[in-house]
Amino acid sequence: MAHADLVFTGGPVHTTDAARTRATTVAVSGDRITAVGHDEVRELIGPRTEVVDLAGRLLLPGFQDAHVHPVTAGLELAQCDLTDAGDATATVAAVRAYADAHPAREWITGGGWSMDAFEGGAPTREQLDTAVPDRPAYLFNRDHHGAWVNTRALALAGIDRHTQDPADGRIERDARGEPTGLLQEGAMDLVARHTPCSSAADRIDALLRAQRLLHAYGITAWQDAIVGEYGAMDDASDAYLTADRDGSLTARVVGALWWDRERGTEQLPGLVARREALSGRRFRAGSVKIMQDGVAETGTAALLAPYLDACGCATANSGTSFVDPVELRRYVTELDAAGFQTHFHALGDRAVREALDAVEAARTANGHTGTRPHLAHLQIVHPDDIPRFRALGATANIQPLWAAHEPQMDELTIPFLGEERAALQYPFGALLRSGATVAAGSDWPVSSADPLQGIHTAVNRVAPRGDGPAFLPGERISLTDALAAYTAGSAYVNHLDDTGSIRAGALADLVVLDRDPYAAPVEQIAEARVIGTYVGGRRVYGD
Repeated sequence: MAHADLVFTGGPVHTTDAARTRATTVAVSGDRITAVGHDEVRELIGPRTEVVDLAGRLLLPGFQDAHVHPVTAGLELAQCDLTDAGDATATVAAVRAYADAHPAREWITGGGWSMDAFEGGAPTREQLDTAVPDRPAYLFNRDHHGAWVNTRALALAGIDRHTQDPADGRIERDARGEPTGLLQEGAMDLVARHTPCSSAADRIDALLRAQRLLHAYGITAWQDAIVGEYGAMDDASDAYLTADRDGSLTARVVGALWWDRERGTEQLPGLVARREALSGRRFRAGSVKIMQDGVAETGTAALLAPYLDACGCATANSGTSFVDPVELRRYVTELDAAGFQTHFHALGDRAVREALDAVEAARTANGHTGTRPHLAHLQIVHPDDIPRFRALGATANIQPLWAAHEPQMDELTIPFLGEERAALQYPFGALLRSGATVAAGSDWPVSSADPLQGIHTAVNRVAPRGDGPAFLPGERISLTDALAAYTAGSAYVNHLDDTGSIRAGALADLVVLDRDPYAAPVEQIAEARVIGTYVGGRRVYGD
């Protein structure tokens, strides 16, 4: 009898395998799980076997993030990071402190500021000028669909009252028509193209910095939601290739190649060539990201009916479909025929419908191929479209941390959607009840990459450390379903079929928590911590 290299014992083990949901002992040989069970598996322990005593702590399949931007996040961690600034005063002070500490920086770049920190969700260039008067500044907001710039940056980019809005964006203006310093969606590019590019070394450092954090959260695989140049985001593909070749990429990664919404199917041969070039041991680029709309807070999420104004009256704005919906069907059909997965950003109910219509067109033309399309974000889904996910085989890719009451939701979203439409937000429970496949991700650096925080919110519909009422509590999902979304569901999206569950023959991508969340009230899920992460049986985080 061959002894195992590694044995976890003393359970509990949550397998996410429908045939055996719980066990107490797991054996690993090489990079794969060889046995799952109870005391009988301990017979595989030999003199050289490493034994991990779980001592009542929970063993799970490794978490997978189905929509994340690690290199961007890693770069921003080394820039002006505003994620912890609470209000406008603190945000401006943080920018000033960073600028003072980096006098040699030609530009002040970074991001993470929160819209709810500023009146009306809109900071001004004058506020930023007080912090950075001598250099241009360009700072993403938390959702990365808007950028705050100072007067120097506007002047350098040649933006004034006469500058026209791009087709896919908006320059916010004051009553006189002067730019306020807030750029939405495609208008960000007007300044972003002038910001300094990161170096290849910067991008590798950012990737490895992000990987350490993701492993510390128990994440063993992810889908990078933009591989390519978009706005001020630099193409991360060279960093992935370098790290994959030298062995420093320890996660399993799928790259979603960026679909240029200003072009059509003439870009398909280039995407095919990039897919071939970006095929390595741990990294492959078999997905294509199509951003179909913006975000609700800025009125750019594509809706079936108009937004409301502050008085509750309908406006003329129903948001923006970045890709013509008729053309989208043709693009997705051709991408599917070429073997690409489509990864949609679809946040408003019209964008969701347009994306599903495109998947339906591809199914009609090509049949049910194995490309596994998925729609990310899904803030508003019309009830008629809920059952279409199952019927079309389109995965619902959810970002659970957004499904909670907080100022950006309560002050900048719900009033402009209206009560009836606001009640359709983040329908996790309805999607699961309909039979849809559900995956989960964070969209980090938009929100925390910690899956346990996302799981907590999906189960409770209250943010970790939050209080007050649950957000649409009828859309809560169970702990088991939330864990499945972050493991088996995301593994399905990532085409990593030998991961996502603990079963004999699967890759030994595993995570150990410091407790069993099933043994405590669900209100305490976010208190759990990762103490060990393994990829292919090799420990990548923990002592």
